[in-house]
Amino acid sequence: MRTDTSHDPTQRFSSRVEAYARYRPSYPHATLALLEQACGLTVGSKIADIGSGTGLLARLFLDFGCDVTGVEPNPEMRATGERMLSDQPRFHSVEGRAEATSLPDHSVDFVTAGQAFHWFEPAAARAEFQRILQPAGWVVLIWNERLVTPGFMAEHEDLLNKFAREKSHPTEAEFSVFYGHSNWRLARIPNRQSLDEAGLRGRIESSSWSPLPGAEGYQPMMSEISKLFLKYALDGRVTIEYETTIYYSKL
Repeated sequence: MRTDTSHDPTQRFSSRVEAYARYRPSYPHATLALLEQACGLTVGSKIADIGSGTGLLARLFLDFGCDVTGVEPNPEMRATGERMLSDQPRFHSVEGRAEATSLPDHSVDFVTAGQAFHWFEPAAARAEFQRILQPAGWVVLIWNERLVTPGFMAEHEDLLNKFAREKSHPTEAEFSVFYGHSNWRLARIPNRQSLDEAGLRGRIESSSWSPLPGAEGYQPMMSEISKLFLKYALDGRVTIEYETTIYYSKL
């Protein structure tokens, strides 16, 4: 029987790396235009991507022309990210965490985090980001958040809440404490992911809160996933609708 026994968030995804790499959605390219206009992102900007995982967010910036250092504490996730981005000479990978990145002082223009900030220790991460950022640097925190609309998305959310309820999203007050002020900005960009049945199964398996194969609840969860897919699939696919939320500010 495979179960997650560690309460350490840096180890939660060790048994889910393949599903995460294959079935998590990417981030919309409109993110780049937003950060160009609002934050001065340029080709060649130096970015520390914290909790870089399998490299989904890092690739967005690498394809734009940035230099990206992925900071990832989980060895399995880090190795997968290095493999997935092996074609990117501007990608560098280090073992580290938000509270201790190992990067030099004032060495980056942006600190980014995709689907990761809620795992950080905010006070220690803020101090570390202040250390590694240039004086005019920005912190950009990004999530793909599922929309809950009538039909498939609402029933999908009910299923997740039953079998794989996720860690709660930070509140506005928590963002204000982290940034040190309430003038941080928020943008929302539509995003979507088209999946066949195997992809829908893999997407839920990528959640650190879902039961693993062999664990209690896994087979009932997969049975309900199959029923949900059969109910709503068109031409063999369903679409998960997201809103990409981007929190950005200087510290």
